[in-house]
Amino acid sequence: MVDMNDVQKLHEEHTGVLEVQGTFDIKTPSDLGKAYTPGVAGLSKDIEAHPEDKAKYTMSGKLIPVITDGTAVLGLGNVGPGAGLPIVEGKALIYKSFAGVDAIPMALNQVSVDDIVKTIETMAPSFAGIHLEDIAAPQCFEIERRLSEDLDLPVYHDDQTGTAIVVLAGLINAAKVVGKKLEDLKVVMNGVGAGGVATTNLLIAAGIKHITLVDINGVVRAGDKSYNHFQTELADQVVQADGQTLDDVIDGQDAFIGLSDANVLSKDQVKRMADSPIVFALANPVPEISPDDAHEAGAVVTATGSSQWPNQVNNILAFPGLFKGLLQSGLKHVDMDLQVNVAQGLAGLVDNVAADKIVPSVFDDGVVDAVTKAVLDYAKKA
Repeated sequence: MVDMNDVQKLHEEHTGVLEVQGTFDIKTPSDLGKAYTPGVAGLSKDIEAHPEDKAKYTMSGKLIPVITDGTAVLGLGNVGPGAGLPIVEGKALIYKSFAGVDAIPMALNQVSVDDIVKTIETMAPSFAGIHLEDIAAPQCFEIERRLSEDLDLPVYHDDQTGTAIVVLAGLINAAKVVGKKLEDLKVVMNGVGAGGVATTNLLIAAGIKHITLVDINGVVRAGDKSYNHFQTELADQVVQADGQTLDDVIDGQDAFIGLSDANVLSKDQVKRMADSPIVFALANPVPEISPDDAHEAGAVVTATGSSQWPNQVNNILAFPGLFKGLLQSGLKHVDMDLQVNVAQGLAGLVDNVAADKIVPSVFDDGVVDAVTKAVLDYAKKA
């Protein structure tokens, strides 16, 4: 466990975990002239005549903002933009530490979708891509869609895309462990928020058709006014089990994917799943069912979002290498085929797939390189 006194001391001592450093030191008048005036006037004229040179001569060609409004922080909920800053600051440090990608944390006030979109579009010339973080559903779906359509930059929402990629990578290898074809799996998706919607879409893209969607009010059906249209539209794209609750639909399911809340899956329900069930209990900090209880009930493969058990499904496996590959390749969109490619690359990094090893550790050698290579390979085919 992390000692909060140590955490507070570290962050207070350094006023956060990031700082800005120049790429060279200004020591002489000549240095000053090259870094600032009069040298930059020539660069400005060049960029005015050739706008594409902005990315070549300024850090806009390599800088990613990690943007939050603090409305949906994992495990904490709506904590506000200021309280969301430690998360995006930490992710900016992860970008630099794991992949050498320059990123800065940014918090926006909680305003309308229109205002958030306009704000990000207004400052977009400063950046090479956009990373969205901890923005609540359904607003996050609309924000990502509009930015992806309007900007000539890659736009990525980690709670959607990062989650989906790593879940699919784990499921690819979990299916191997239990000797079932990925596309034949019957899956219960428990929790159809940002991560659940994106993960379902990616599982569909990977060929899985039997997916039953369960959220706080029960099974999500087309036309159900209890849910938003992003959720109900998914119901038309999948084959769902009959029933109204998780308990109704759990019988015979091959896999349970929880992106929901603590302790919502029981040992009895796991026992009623298909032979050799797969249980991804990804709620943090407390999973939908403890891996020990799931194994006792017959689960062959379990995964959580925590490092205290094997098979940690963590977005850190995806986003550093993904954006490194996007920057190197020049790709402007993070489409479904790219996401499938990245998930397959992550899954393929595990040499000896086993029940307790379906995804690599975030500290395993080659994770960033494997994800980056998957992006670059896809870019060559795109």
